[in-house]
Amino acid sequence: MLDLNFVRDNLERVRAALEARRAPTAALDDFAQLDAERRRVIAESDELNAARNTASRRIGALMKEGRKDEAEAQRQEVGQLKERIAELDHARDAAEANMRTLLSTLPNLPHESVPVGADESANAEVRRWGAPPEFDFEPKDHVDLGASLGILDLERAAKIAGARFSILRGAGAQLERAIINFMLDLHTREHGYEETLPPFIVNRDSLFGTGQLPKFEQDLFKLTDERELYLSPTAEVPVTNIYREETLDAGRLPLKMVAYTPCFRSEAGSYGRDTRGLIRQHQFEKVELVKLALPENSYDELESLTRDAERVLQGLNLHYRVVTLSTGDTGFSAAKTYDIEVWLPSQNTFREISSCSNCEAFQARRAQIRFKRATGGKPEYVHTLNGSGLAVGRTWLAIVENYQQADGSIRIPEVLRPYMNGMEKIVSSER
Repeated sequence: MLDLNFVRDNLERVRAALEARRAPTAALDDFAQLDAERRRVIAESDELNAARNTASRRIGALMKEGRKDEAEAQRQEVGQLKERIAELDHARDAAEANMRTLLSTLPNLPHESVPVGADESANAEVRRWGAPPEFDFEPKDHVDLGASLGILDLERAAKIAGARFSILRGAGAQLERAIINFMLDLHTREHGYEETLPPFIVNRDSLFGTGQLPKFEQDLFKLTDERELYLSPTAEVPVTNIYREETLDAGRLPLKMVAYTPCFRSEAGSYGRDTRGLIRQHQFEKVELVKLALPENSYDELESLTRDAERVLQGLNLHYRVVTLSTGDTGFSAAKTYDIEVWLPSQNTFREISSCSNCEAFQARRAQIRFKRATGGKPEYVHTLNGSGLAVGRTWLAIVENYQQADGSIRIPEVLRPYMNGMEKIVSSER
C-alpha cells in the first residue's frame, strides 16, 4: 500500500505514475475530497478545543467568585462542545479509514528505471543466455510428446477435476520431483536461502498483505466455510507473511527464504489464453524465492535474486532471456519486475518462466513488517522481493520440448540425472 502522507503531499505525481501504469485514477479524486473533509473537521475540532479550554478556565474563575449559576451554564456549553468535538473526531477517523481503503485499491508506483509503455510490447530486453536447440526434424510440443510417452495425461485429469488440470505419470512425475529437488538444493546450498515449508492455505490478512486482496479475489480459490480461507495462489503469500506484524533487527536483513508449494489460481478472465497443456493451469507447482531487505539495498537484492533464478536455467542449459516489464505490464504490488522467459521450440518464441519483483515497502506497509536500526530511530518498513525460482511445470515442459529426440524420447539434463536414479532418457511407456 502507498504511504498516506506521501500520496497527500504528492497527489499529481502519484496520478502521473498511475497513468503510466494504465491504472484508473478516480480513487485519487475521492481521496482528495476525503482529505479536504478531514482537514476541515480537524480545523473545526481545533477551534472548539480551544474554546473548550477557554471556557474551562472561565468556569474555574466563576466558581472562585462564587458565581455558581453562571458556572453551571458555562458547563452546559462545554458539554455541548465536547459532544460536537466527539462527532468531529469520529468524522476524522472515518475519513482516514476511507482514505486507507482507497489506497488499498491502488497499485504500487513504478521505479524510475521502468520503461513507460501500455503493455508487454514496451518491455525492454536486458540480456540473453545460451542458444536455441537445433533439430533436424519438426519439433513437437510438450502435450504431444507427453501423451506419446505416457508421462502426461490431461484427459483423465479432466475427468477428476475438470479442464486445466494435469496428471504426470511415471518418469514424468519423477522428472517433476527431480526439478523441485534440484532447485531447492541449488538455492539453499549455493545461494544461501533458508528452506521453508509454509501452509498451502492462507487467510485474508495474508492475501491483503501481499496485495491479492481486495482487488484480485476473483482469481483465487476460496474455501466455502466461515473461516474465510483460500488456497494459496503462490508461496509469495505465506512466506512474505511469516514476519507480518513484526519488527526485525536491521542486522538480520536480508532474510532470504525459498519454498516449494503447489499454487492454485482460478485464472478468471484468462480463458482462451495459453490454455493448452501446462502453460496455464489451475493447479501448478513453484519454487519461490522471497527476500526481506533494507530499503537502501533492495535493488541490489533484486539483481541477485534474478541471477539466482537464472542459475536454474543455466544449470539445465535452457536458452532464455531477461526483460524489464514496462509500466503497463508490471504487476499490482511491484515497483520493478524482471521476467525471465525460456525458449520453447514448439512455439518458436520465449515464454515467461519467472517474474522477479521488488515491491519496495508496498507489501510491508500492508503487512506491517518493519525493522529497527542499531543506531536507533523509529522503525521503518522493510522492502519485500519475490521471484519464481522457477515455475516447475513450465520448467518441465521446457525440458521436454528442448531435449526431445527424433525418436520421440526425451534426454534428461545431466544435472537432473542424480535425482532420477541415473536415468538418461525418457522413453515410451504404455498407460
